[in-house]
Amino acid sequence: MTDPIITSDIIKAHGLSKEEYNRILELLDRVPSFTELGIFSAMWNEHCSYKSSKKWLRTLHTAGSQVICGPGENAGVVDIGDGQAVVFKMESHNHPSYIEPYQGAATGMGGILRDVFTMGARPIAAMNSLSFGNTNHPKTKALVSGVVAGIGGYANCFGVPTVGGEVRFDTAYDGNCLVNAFAAGLAETDKIFYSAASGVGMPVVYLGAKTGRDGVGGATMASAEFDETIEEKRPTVQVGDPFTEKRLMEATLELMATGAVISIQDMGAAGLTCSAVEMGDKGNLGIQLDLEKVPTRELNMTAYEMMLSESQERMLMVLDPKLETAAKAVFEKWDLDFAIVGKTIQDDRFIVFMNGEVKADLPLKALSGTAPEYDRPWVETITNEALSEVPQIDPIDGLKQLIASPNYASKQWVYEQYDSQVMADTIKTPGLGAGIVRVHGTNKALAFTSDVTPRYVLANPYEGGKQAVAEAYRNLISVGALPLATTDNLNFGNPEKPEIMGQLVCAIKGISKAVQELNMPIVSGNVSLYNETDGVSILPTPTIGAVGLIAKTEDAIIGIPRDGNLALLIGETLGHLGQSALLAEAFNRQEGSPPKVNLADEKKHGEFIRQNSSWITACTDLSDGGLALAAFKMSESAGIGVSLEIENTAALFGEDQARYLIACDFDQAEAILAEAGKVGITAECVGTFGGTHVCFGSSINDLQGLSKIYRGSFEAALT
Repeated sequence: MTDPIITSDIIKAHGLSKEEYNRILELLDRVPSFTELGIFSAMWNEHCSYKSSKKWLRTLHTAGSQVICGPGENAGVVDIGDGQAVVFKMESHNHPSYIEPYQGAATGMGGILRDVFTMGARPIAAMNSLSFGNTNHPKTKALVSGVVAGIGGYANCFGVPTVGGEVRFDTAYDGNCLVNAFAAGLAETDKIFYSAASGVGMPVVYLGAKTGRDGVGGATMASAEFDETIEEKRPTVQVGDPFTEKRLMEATLELMATGAVISIQDMGAAGLTCSAVEMGDKGNLGIQLDLEKVPTRELNMTAYEMMLSESQERMLMVLDPKLETAAKAVFEKWDLDFAIVGKTIQDDRFIVFMNGEVKADLPLKALSGTAPEYDRPWVETITNEALSEVPQIDPIDGLKQLIASPNYASKQWVYEQYDSQVMADTIKTPGLGAGIVRVHGTNKALAFTSDVTPRYVLANPYEGGKQAVAEAYRNLISVGALPLATTDNLNFGNPEKPEIMGQLVCAIKGISKAVQELNMPIVSGNVSLYNETDGVSILPTPTIGAVGLIAKTEDAIIGIPRDGNLALLIGETLGHLGQSALLAEAFNRQEGSPPKVNLADEKKHGEFIRQNSSWITACTDLSDGGLALAAFKMSESAGIGVSLEIENTAALFGEDQARYLIACDFDQAEAILAEAGKVGITAECVGTFGGTHVCFGSSINDLQGLSKIYRGSFEAALT
């Protein structure tokens, strides 16, 4: 088959600018072949090269005594003691999920699981953070249904519990939903596997499923805005098979135990191209591939298609040649392909042969380590408008407005489609706060949460970035966990627009400040840009995934309020209603500044909760909806009422940060209040749990009626 002549339209279709193509011509001193153009397109797109963000990603705080491996590998690795480590990462599959919801979400789940077990860790938990358009938009219901089914279908079949997540709706996501997938696994600290190739002349081995034409050009598609041609992009979405992935995981972990693996890399975005180039770049070696040896499931595939295919359930490794027979036997046992498709070479070259013909001969470092990097212009955008008066609202009416909204109603319709109990180590399932999974065979547990408040980030990216980390910190604290580390998934619009780039820059600054102050370093992550359709950007959504350690499972705070418990509020209430959930849902207003995040208070209050956890029956942090929504959700989870001595709108629904609501017995309440007084922490008794009604001052409603609204509103709006 003759390669097409490279025209300006073909260059544009590959996501390369005129300047980038000219740079390719200078590097090669010739016109690239069509396969070479595809390889450059795959490696220089935003999704793989981080060309707009890596200048700022380097400023993130990533260090800590608990960190074994920070950003740059397939996933981050954090020490949890006793020779064990937790391996985790969060990653986006936004564009594919909008085009083909089920497969887009499913393969996003598959990709993040591979990132974890490629490091030598067995996955133990999954989460997801989902953002969709207005519930009345004609595509939203189908997107929600397909995405949730795709996540559940893959994770449930693979056999990993989904223990947490979040779902939000806003018209800004009408043309571009967000699907952020998280996975965590357990490994031994002295048995972590990395992707840097080593040794000259070592075999490069293809592992897993066969290569097809699905997903060709997927990474390039994920690095572009959407327009009216969106349906033409459907073939760029991969197709997943969770049962093959399960076999691949078992085979990979068994292979690692043989000692045959020198280095290993998941074939994710840009498939064979990216995995081979990254292994060579990190090991300062070249790579030679022979494509006729690559297992395929379709006839007459071209070199271009094979190099850019994103077929799922595939890995690439550098093998110790002395153990080839043993390694091959493992994959044959699991009925998976094992093929030596190339070798490492001394020179800085990426050479691709097919049937003896050179299809690509490129400088490898130029594809990865020295790929383009931009210092894009940016402007700081902060909403400084003063908040006009917010009228008093009947407290129960305000609560009803919140719990009737799909944003704040129970998400049980979503999480009941996920298996949260598989592997039998889940201690706390989705529904309220962080999920908890036991570290099998020990008395330890790990807590997981995912958080961001996009409307805060839009109004003030720096404070919004800080708040996402602070809320994740509080969610871990609320279950008695010591926050360990974080992963980020930075979802933004077109970085070529200075105001969008400014959102990214300032959010990163806020995130870095918060993770440093709260000792939750960023150890892995993902950037997803160009989340726009016809020039309309999503809300800036820098999702934070966080992991915490519970040293003894009996120290976990997993109780529910009991009849007669007192309700204690920890932290100062100023009644901040700017950018609040109540303002948006009850008054259809989005104005004012988001609440300020005092990181010293966050740390002080969090440590206070952990130090006094033995006195606490139940705990939740205060975030969206303030005290009113937190108190209702705690009482509803226990099936008992709650009475608060407050009915002022700002005091009930304000979203001041660094606050917790505690349920405990009278004697324990006295002790907590006394301890708070000693260390200068604002704490007060604001009510009691018990009965069958929700009472905010003189406003009252039976819990059963409110629970019906809370439990039914999401499904009613989305099905």
